[in-house]
Amino acid sequence: MSSTSSSEPRLARPAGRWPRRLAFVFAALFVLPIAIASAAYWIEGRAPDWSASGRASAGLLPPPEPHRGASVHVFAARTVRWRGIFATHTWIVVKEAGAARYDRFDYTAWGQPIRVNGFAADARWFGEVPEVVLSVTGEAAAGAIPRIREAVAAYAWRNVGDYRAWPGPNSNTFVAAVLAAAPELQAHLPATAIGKDYPHDGRWLRPAIGGLGFQATLGGYAGLTVGWHEGVEINLFGAILGIDIRRPAINLPAIGRLGVAD
Repeated sequence: MSSTSSSEPRLARPAGRWPRRLAFVFAALFVLPIAIASAAYWIEGRAPDWSASGRASAGLLPPPEPHRGASVHVFAARTVRWRGIFATHTWIVVKEAGAARYDRFDYTAWGQPIRVNGFAADARWFGEVPEVVLSVTGEAAAGAIPRIREAVAAYAWRNVGDYRAWPGPNSNTFVAAVLAAAPELQAHLPATAIGKDYPHDGRWLRPAIGGLGFQATLGGYAGLTVGWHEGVEINLFGAILGIDIRRPAINLPAIGRLGVAD
């Protein structure tokens, strides 16, 4: 007597189904944000004549009066032309206690790569208003400034012809190298700072910029950063996908940070 409860063979699910789905989601998280940023760029018409764009102060810093204490600041602004879809340009500004001026350090593709006070400390970057990435004042800044200046003077990629927009060394590589000399500042650069993961010191494994973590990189083309201040970041050909647990947010290629203000 046959049993009516006998089960029929179940259809086997195709092998590799979930790995393919995960690969699709992973690819979408890199490609879709770039596509959205590209569309926004062209719709907004963000393509001014960069040579005529303003580079005046954006009014983000107080006057550098001698009575003010020491300070360290890092700024970031979207770079020029279509490259601004993907990347920001960063620079670092310092002022010793009692100094009557700020000193600004940039790394650029023209002239001498390291430019000192080539622009106002908080200037618009070819018309783009910068964002404040880091602002430290007082004793912490005073202790870090000598090492920052030493790192600028000792930067390995300081010669004409060393600059490479991708994967580096570029402006973001330079700022990352300088900040690495002062991990107590607990700094980290935005996900749109393409080039920040380039191995400026030749090492494929090094401490994270903020000090509490590590960074592994394959020539700047791919890499992984895990740190208390950086969160978890995956670098794929310079595009950064990450998650920040300490201040909940996600970092997307071309778009940058979405979540709690950093």
